[in-house]
Amino acid sequence: MMNLLYDRNIIHSQEPGKPSRRKQIYPVNDELRDYLIRWGREVSLPVSYDDLLHFRFSIPRLDKDGNDTHWETVSYDMREWEYLREGLVKIYAILKIEGNNSYNDHLDVASIDYCPFGNSRPFRIRIINRFNDNCDHYYIKQADASRIYGLELEHILSSNRMLFFTNYNTLVEQHIPGIPGDIFIEKELNDEHTNKVRFAKEFVKFNEHCFIRLLGDMRSYNFVVNVTPDIEGYHYKIQAIDFDQQSYEGRKNIYLPQFFKDNYELVKLCLSHLNKESIEQYQAEERTLMTFRLVSSKLRMQSIMNIMVKDNIAPPEKVNQLKTELAEFYNQPRFLKCTTMGAVLKLQMKQKLIKNLQQIPKDKRHFVFR
Repeated sequence: MMNLLYDRNIIHSQEPGKPSRRKQIYPVNDELRDYLIRWGREVSLPVSYDDLLHFRFSIPRLDKDGNDTHWETVSYDMREWEYLREGLVKIYAILKIEGNNSYNDHLDVASIDYCPFGNSRPFRIRIINRFNDNCDHYYIKQADASRIYGLELEHILSSNRMLFFTNYNTLVEQHIPGIPGDIFIEKELNDEHTNKVRFAKEFVKFNEHCFIRLLGDMRSYNFVVNVTPDIEGYHYKIQAIDFDQQSYEGRKNIYLPQFFKDNYELVKLCLSHLNKESIEQYQAEERTLMTFRLVSSKLRMQSIMNIMVKDNIAPPEKVNQLKTELAEFYNQPRFLKCTTMGAVLKLQMKQKLIKNLQQIPKDKRHFVFR
């Protein structure tokens, strides 16, 4: 199995290449729509993604140091703005307080930012509390099927509860707080107060988690770090914030964060503070946690996988490349029979978790991968 310590030059010799610069948007099919309705993800929204595209002009949004953030603050004419402003506050209420509009009078839209470079070309909505100037954010994006699968799998297979809704071609997502990974590497990683062993452990587990569920492109700016004071220092949690590359790319190594140059400092940290046995222990811990989460949500997991294995969410050439690389990696020819990315993911999870699943009573596990 892949291990950070098997080859200390592995990051230099097997870089994953760059993910697709512009990923195709895949529509939500009828079966996936029914699933979203069943599990309360599809709701009626007062503003759609297309409504937000009618802005008049935009200006670059700079950070506090004057650097370009690749976001643009957009402006609308007055009539359009009043309509959007009211609807966007209502969406925030749906997202955060179960649609209770009694609090809307002291909420307002502070700004709307647009990112033309992202795959989903997202809008970031900044909501402000007029009473105390406290701000919050959420995102409105195009409803891409592969991204929705990514969000739903994160909700089921991780400790993170993902708050998102769809409405036809519109996807609304919560803001995921945390220190961006690239900022953490630059400013926090080598701080004297950072518990490097604990952080290295979390990166190993994050690396394993992404590979098991085939979540790609986890470069440092696509995940955040949350730091929590603990009785013995600090606890760290790494959380993905971008799900565009759920089971999309053809190269196996794109699903392993350890291979990206952006994460090289984290790999060095693991090599410096962990031995082979420790890494294998932390990988096993992550597989165990994922197995229990999977079994505890087996009906929901079975439902989403039954839809995903039939859905088209990646070009055929990428499916062929990934199944071929995984077949070679595991010496498992069954991968070659897969015809969709969903089928590849299902077999990948079975391959990685089969030993853990065998420890679960048969009547509790047989629904998951039948």
